[in-house]
Amino acid sequence: MNIFKQFIKSLYSPKDISLFRFQGIGKTILYVFFLTFIAVIPTIYFLSTSIVNSVEEIKNSIENKFPDFYIEDGELHSDENKPITIPADDMTIQFDSTGTLTSADIRSDQNTVALLQDEFVFVAGGQVQTYDYSMLTGMTFSKQEVTEYLAAADSFLVIVLPIMAIFIYLFSAGLRFIEVSILALIGLLIKRMLNRNLQYRHTWRMSAYSVTLSTVFFTVMASLQTVVPNGAMISWLVGVIVLLLAIKEVPQPKKS
Repeated sequence: MNIFKQFIKSLYSPKDISLFRFQGIGKTILYVFFLTFIAVIPTIYFLSTSIVNSVEEIKNSIENKFPDFYIEDGELHSDENKPITIPADDMTIQFDSTGTLTSADIRSDQNTVALLQDEFVFVAGGQVQTYDYSMLTGMTFSKQEVTEYLAAADSFLVIVLPIMAIFIYLFSAGLRFIEVSILALIGLLIKRMLNRNLQYRHTWRMSAYSVTLSTVFFTVMASLQTVVPNGAMISWLVGVIVLLLAIKEVPQPKKS
């Protein structure tokens, strides 16, 4: 049975999942990588799109909507005497050389880029990244220079985005293998309860296919950009239930 048929069968057939315990470990590992690839597609797509759009939006905003400024001695300087907020399609861009705003004021915002008095702040997906201008000690950047750097960044994205995608994929694959391994340990407890003659290598193979249903569900939700409350708990619960049903399909050892 090829990997695509296994994928379809794993969505609805615990009996087939129980039979997969006999296949080679290499094929099961390949399936885990395949499942990870499907799962990360929405993340990579939306993150890449967001980065490309953000760079373009920031470049246009700095060039056309920001006052003249320069960064020197770890501080942002301009003649503006109040913060500037520029709403965009999917993000908010802020400029403040007065020191009124701090990164703490922006942490609760969603998809925000801010040039503050002494730091650059980037907020996306609930994650906050800050970069102090003090890292640029001995260097001075004007508005025109920053705009030119952002324009040049477009060409670098062709290299950066694939590297980022590979990193996300490998990191997600590592987490997936950990998830399968833990689920396989739970499978050992289940097989004792159900009196099934299984070893860890069997429950590991079955666990790899048991997470298919939850993976597809959360991939669809991610594609729709819909947050599922208690998603991690639901994912584990579905995986355990499917594995339980699969182990029940394994024949009990014959009594001598």
